[in-house]
Amino acid sequence: MAARDIGDVGGLAPETIDPAAVRALVVPLYGDRALRTGEPFVAHADGMVEIVRELRADPDLLAAAYLFGIHDVLRDADEWLRARFGTAVAQLVADLRQLMRLSETTRARPQGGGQAEGLRKMLLAMVNDVRVVLLRLASREQTLRCFAARKRAGADDAQQTAIARETLDLYAPLANRLGVWQLKWALEDLAFRLLEPEIYKQLARLLDEKRVERERFIADAVAQVRGRLAAAGIDAEVSGRPKHIVSIYNKMQSKQLAFDEIYDVRALRVIVGEVAQCYQALSHVHEMWSPVEGEYDDYIARPKPNGYQSLHTVVRDAAGRTLEIQIRTREMHEFAEFGVAAHWHYKEGGRKAVGADRQRVAWLRQLLAWRAEVDKPLPSAKTDERTYVLTPQGRVVELPAGATPIDFAYHVHTELGDRCRGARVDGALLPLNRPLSNGQTVEIISAKSGGPSRDWLNAELGYLASARSRQKVRHWFNLLELEQSTASGRAVVERELQRLGRTAVKLDDLARRLGFASVDELSLAASKEEFSLRSIEQALVTTPGAPVQETPAPVVGKAEAGRAAARGKGGVLVVGVDSLMTQMARCCRPVPPDEIIGFVTRGRGVSVHRAACANASALADRQPERLIEVAWSATPDAVYPVDVAVLAQDRSGLLRDISEVFARERLNVVGVNTLSRRGEAQMNFTVEVADGSSLRRALAQIAEVGGVYAARRR
Repeated sequence: MAARDIGDVGGLAPETIDPAAVRALVVPLYGDRALRTGEPFVAHADGMVEIVRELRADPDLLAAAYLFGIHDVLRDADEWLRARFGTAVAQLVADLRQLMRLSETTRARPQGGGQAEGLRKMLLAMVNDVRVVLLRLASREQTLRCFAARKRAGADDAQQTAIARETLDLYAPLANRLGVWQLKWALEDLAFRLLEPEIYKQLARLLDEKRVERERFIADAVAQVRGRLAAAGIDAEVSGRPKHIVSIYNKMQSKQLAFDEIYDVRALRVIVGEVAQCYQALSHVHEMWSPVEGEYDDYIARPKPNGYQSLHTVVRDAAGRTLEIQIRTREMHEFAEFGVAAHWHYKEGGRKAVGADRQRVAWLRQLLAWRAEVDKPLPSAKTDERTYVLTPQGRVVELPAGATPIDFAYHVHTELGDRCRGARVDGALLPLNRPLSNGQTVEIISAKSGGPSRDWLNAELGYLASARSRQKVRHWFNLLELEQSTASGRAVVERELQRLGRTAVKLDDLARRLGFASVDELSLAASKEEFSLRSIEQALVTTPGAPVQETPAPVVGKAEAGRAAARGKGGVLVVGVDSLMTQMARCCRPVPPDEIIGFVTRGRGVSVHRAACANASALADRQPERLIEVAWSATPDAVYPVDVAVLAQDRSGLLRDISEVFARERLNVVGVNTLSRRGEAQMNFTVEVADGSSLRRALAQIAEVGGVYAARRR
């Protein structure tokens, strides 16, 4: 049937919504149209209304149930709904349609526990009003009822199995979270009947075989409890409690019990007026029969996470037969049966929680316990903290609010993010800086090679909303700059070897002679001019593996006694030589109060080393006459560069956390190099320190940062 124009269809005024009139309006529109399950639209709508009416006779909700399929039969249905029924009904119908489409998208794909959890998060994030979840649960129960009525005759078994499995993984837990036990048990029993028909029939037969005996026992127990409480002046409703096959089966499995050993096959429910009477009734019950040890639960003092409250106990009569008894107030009972629907009332033009005391507000926050804590105490499931989208394979991806297709790509895989060039969202091309919405399916268009654009780091352009994505983009450019610097430095070293006519020298051997761990470190140091190229020539004439000798200078004789001490650069006193220039050796970067020695170089004055420096030790062995006594001066505000190496597990925020340590110690970071390989981050910092104590404090704090394996001074 083709969709009809809205101008051809009449409607009802929003202020006079009557569910019966809505049904009369939609029946001719639906005609003989059927769902993919084969159930007619009209039959499905009637079933939904029947289920919803038991939960709450809300005109908006009942109207939305009848109108569930209107988008399939009318063009511009949203405009028609808003004009005829108002914004609230139009939004309910739109959200319901979105949730039904979500099921069709994800149902055929296998769902693990984490995936089902993600789907529940997405489902709640997609709706504007939690009432629509009740509609979705009612729709699913009606579908399962339809399957059960067919007795699988001529039905698509694969389709039924997929829908039943989805019900147990997604919708029954959602009904439990909402506290709508009436829907939870119905969904579980119907789905279990489809998935395990033989076990279901066996348990149903066992229940039926002992029905007469059980009903006689229950009737006698009801009369005894009712009489005892009446004599005590407690007005109570006492009745047998319905039996749920899934509950019985789960207890048999979890506790390894036979059918006859299950307590709640025989069960009573006692409903009283006040909380105090619950405990009074419990006392009388325990006086009548012997309580079973370990089978008492006080969910009044300690409610379940979904707000459920009741007293549970199991007793045994003189014949040894067990009986489970639940005791609660009328309000607790309504909440247990109807959950979220029990306490929500709605006014024209919107929704408002009436009588939501602090306890109910707390429960509303717990309602979305698997998500971030709800900020608004209104019955809305929509928050702006996270966005949930789908991969083309139907996997749920959780992203920060405002996330873009590039954020999605980096979440799936770093390389996919680096090579991202476009995105199809729900089949249509979308700009890479367009925020994603809940429930969308995202497919990334990637290049075979290449990397990210620097524009992505421009916050004003809005390409990235995730700090994790920004870190990965920065990391890519850091690696690129490192590679470029390394290549540039390697070219410098190779040109110097060519000038010296020593092109046959292996770079690995040269790096070791110069004290570098690898050719890359040598090349990087050359690009940053961290050593003199003359050192290469000197290294080629020294013994392989020996430390490089500083370039010799004219011999300086021993200092004469009594000569004034001269203060050199950096606050070092060079004893016995006036106005002699000093500099800190880059190989060991000494700082006060390190023990130090000096070595006279050509044209650069005195190079100051730590006494424990391997290079300094080698120089002392070969040319002791070039050593000179040096000592630290008490120069105020003097700072010294120090290299710090950190090895850590790579993670988001690591560089920030380490930088905060330096900031707390007021150490200025003047250089940073990071490299990540196979999940490990190798980080080198150059910081300015006044003395060694501040550096030791910083290293101790860095060692405590999450994920850090080691932090040391180089």
